[in-house]
Amino acid sequence: MNRKITITKQNKPDGHRVVLVGGCFDVLHYGHISFLKSAKQLGDTLIVALESDANVNKMKGSQRPVHNQMQRRQMLAALSMVDQIIPLPVMNSDSDYRKLVLSIKPHIIATTQGDPMIQKKQQHAASVGAKLKIIPKVRTPSTSQLAKLIGLE
Repeated sequence: MNRKITITKQNKPDGHRVVLVGGCFDVLHYGHISFLKSAKQLGDTLIVALESDANVNKMKGSQRPVHNQMQRRQMLAALSMVDQIIPLPVMNSDSDYRKLVLSIKPHIIATTQGDPMIQKKQQHAASVGAKLKIIPKVRTPSTSQLAKLIGLE
């Protein structure tokens, strides 16, 4: 994980584009890899905001996450397209996510097609002059579908 870099205002060269994505990334699958690869192609640095275990549990149900945040962070860190991972604390409101976006000031926020939070992400992007890029979903089983298939849920 030493290869992960921290992007600050002082070390962003002119024209350097930061892309921010967020998610659970609990049981990594082809859809995740495809999404992260597409997001990375939008800029120079890909930052992943990684949901807390408590938030994953609240969003996905009592059997989740399958992997704790530290494990999910290590899996993401092994991917060449991921430059930085921010393990999120418990986020209780939209204003918590907005503060994160304001602190990072990405050029692009990438999300998947059909994300129920697209409108909020659009507002967050607008608050820092970023663009929201919607990446089409890849037809592949989701983490929840895979968890059911292998008997984890």
